[in-house]
Amino acid sequence: MASLKFAAEDLHLSASESDRSSSSDDEDLTWDDWVSDGVEDRPCTSLFDHDKTFATVPEAINHDKLVHGIDLDNVCSRLSLDPHQRIRLINWIRKEKPAPSQVTNLRGDEPFLSADEYLIPVLEDDPLLQIHSADWSSSDESEDESSAPTDLAGATRRIRALEKKLQKSKNDLADYRAFVSERLQRTELGDALAEPASSSSGHLAPPLRDDDSHYFQSYGENDIHSVMIQDKVRTATYAKFILESAELFRDAIVLDVGCGTGILSLFAAKAGAKRVFAVDASNIAEKARQIVKDNKLDDVITVIRGKVEEIMLPDDITQVDIIVSEWMGYALLYESMLDSVLHARDRFLRPDGVMAPSECKMMLGLCEGSEIFKERVGFWSDIYGFDLTAMAHDVYSEAIVDVVGPETMVSEPYSVKDLHLATITPKQLDFSAPFILTSTAERRTKVHALVLYFDVFFAEDGQSIPPGTEVYVAREGDPILAEVWPLGGRPHASRRLSSGEGLKAKIKPKVTSFCTGPASVPTHWKQTIFLLRDPITVHEGTIVQGTFKCHKSPDNSRELDVEIHYVVKDPSEEVTAKDVVVQIFKVR
Repeated sequence: MASLKFAAEDLHLSASESDRSSSSDDEDLTWDDWVSDGVEDRPCTSLFDHDKTFATVPEAINHDKLVHGIDLDNVCSRLSLDPHQRIRLINWIRKEKPAPSQVTNLRGDEPFLSADEYLIPVLEDDPLLQIHSADWSSSDESEDESSAPTDLAGATRRIRALEKKLQKSKNDLADYRAFVSERLQRTELGDALAEPASSSSGHLAPPLRDDDSHYFQSYGENDIHSVMIQDKVRTATYAKFILESAELFRDAIVLDVGCGTGILSLFAAKAGAKRVFAVDASNIAEKARQIVKDNKLDDVITVIRGKVEEIMLPDDITQVDIIVSEWMGYALLYESMLDSVLHARDRFLRPDGVMAPSECKMMLGLCEGSEIFKERVGFWSDIYGFDLTAMAHDVYSEAIVDVVGPETMVSEPYSVKDLHLATITPKQLDFSAPFILTSTAERRTKVHALVLYFDVFFAEDGQSIPPGTEVYVAREGDPILAEVWPLGGRPHASRRLSSGEGLKAKIKPKVTSFCTGPASVPTHWKQTIFLLRDPITVHEGTIVQGTFKCHKSPDNSRELDVEIHYVVKDPSEEVTAKDVVVQIFKVR
């Protein structure tokens, strides 16, 4: 890949060497002078009409300008693209075949403009890749960056160029820090890099935080997708909903946000979707594209690499019928992917469209938790005769992601947050909610933790689930945990009704669901455990009452800060402010 990446630089070098070896009469020739003798006169294919080849490069460029309204030089100038980015733009257009409107709406910060894969020529010996933009000259490239621009257009180009250099530096440093901490496992060095430099030191100030780099990097690895797909409670429930909802998916346009391997998009295509757009900002998008092709569904599924906040849908499509996404994280909201899904909803979902899943509930309960306490805290009290309990201090400020058995729960769950995906806003994801937990313990029991998990619901009409709807709890031996692939080949007798009736009027609502709580077969989300500094002693009827507060961490928007305020009392007791216990946790 390195040889491909620097191909354009090699062209510059060879031109420069040739210039030095030529006669003095040629010393003032520019790159455009060198290529004009041959490259511009070679046959060239249109960027948008892939079956039309013109006798010369200017004819092809002029055709795209007149017929499609795209002036390649103007686009490169407007976006302040450097030579490598111009090459990526041309190859991206030839490979991805976007509509001209998508090219017009480019902003210059799209991921493909920094992706090495688009340095590989799509057309062999493409003459467009060997010609500079009209804006590039040796004087521009050697211009003293400290000189002030003389007009507004020049100032704007300078600002854009400097902003892009700054962003590239940030990204490079973020990638380096991730490499140090993850590949070399040098966490101490990672912490040192994160520490602000003192004003008296000569060190550089720390870079602005980038909460996305590590997040998207982690989803480019195979292991995380293997874990998710092998979570049969998760994958089988999505498969069941999609493949058994032919009335909903038949002839629909579907957007899959954070598609990963593309498994949900494959299900949607098998269920009869007319078009599926699978979007992911990580490297996994390239594998998803190959997976779609290998399954011969590339006529239905289009994989788009990029952030859903920035991409445009091809073929001038502006609205979709269904948004499907597996966005849930630990404690439901960890990773903040839901923000992106809601952004996609507001940009692309038609007014009568459906979100899948359509609703999620965060559930809180009392947990006896003695085994977790022994493993995480009690273990340190006697290590070869020494007291190492200082090692356990941070356990009380960090949420634990682990599995607890159903027998450890000593209360019925309480819903602290109900998220209806059709209407909830990103601001409502930071919340404060009251809770009341009543002990079901038959004898005096010590409670070491509160446990949080979530229930997920898919409603075919996208509406709130009816009151009293019970979540489906998968247990060992459950049929839903069997292999799901045969469902993809099952014929669907029902057909989607005509488009004039509106999605929500077409179908009889049906609810599919799964649970991530202790009563279910464990999922890869496990449960989120908040270990109490001061264990609670309860008996049957004891009430633990309080407030659950959850918001994005100011240090990293993909992490969560949780505050739990609670009091313990018998039903007949009164409580005062001095009885309130407050404990703060980080979910990361």
